[in-house]
Amino acid sequence: MNAINYEYFKKSISTLLFLIVVFVGQTNSNAQDKKAKELLNQVTTKIKTYKNITIDFKYTLNNVKENINQDSKGSVIMMDNQYYLSFMGVTKIFDGKKIYTINPEDEEITISKLNEKDESIITPSKLLTFFNSGYKFTWDILQDIKGRKIQYIKLAPINPKDQRKEILLGIDIQTKNIYNLIEIGKKGTKTTLTVNSFKTNQPLSKNQFTFVASKYPHYYINKLD
Repeated sequence: MNAINYEYFKKSISTLLFLIVVFVGQTNSNAQDKKAKELLNQVTTKIKTYKNITIDFKYTLNNVKENINQDSKGSVIMMDNQYYLSFMGVTKIFDGKKIYTINPEDEEITISKLNEKDESIITPSKLLTFFNSGYKFTWDILQDIKGRKIQYIKLAPINPKDQRKEILLGIDIQTKNIYNLIEIGKKGTKTTLTVNSFKTNQPLSKNQFTFVASKYPHYYINKLD
């Protein structure tokens, strides 16, 4: 997996999954912020009613200065604090305790425990505190995209060391589901994660988030912890 792609992707998918599965509890005084908070609350209130969520997405990375323009597709299944993520040929399974990274190209599986200090971890419970103390959000533009009314909320990182200039979260006004997530970096990098398919309460296997070693008899297993 291309290193620069994956590092940018980890930040984007972490932000998106966090916004999907947790309640936004930040308090704001600005009128626009209150309007943004109300919409986000509507989204998260609806999300809370789902037993599980399945998303097919498109991920785009652009940087004019570095002549980078790449597209990739992926999918993720989420339930509670567990997820099954497929992206760029690599599968990540989080069963609530350990993360299993399956790389068919190298025939290698990496197993690691949850590290609460690792900012790339997608666990919603950890990211709740991170988001509430790391961003402020405001009401942004409304766009008509293929007949859908998409309202954007702008998230601005508070930490000056954050390499992201701003994050735009697009919300479908009618369905109250997330349409896309756009991250704009301070050095000109723009990443866009667009939700192509958003399904809820799908029948899942009881082993959906269980790693089964016997399925990979010839793989090298690297246990980091």
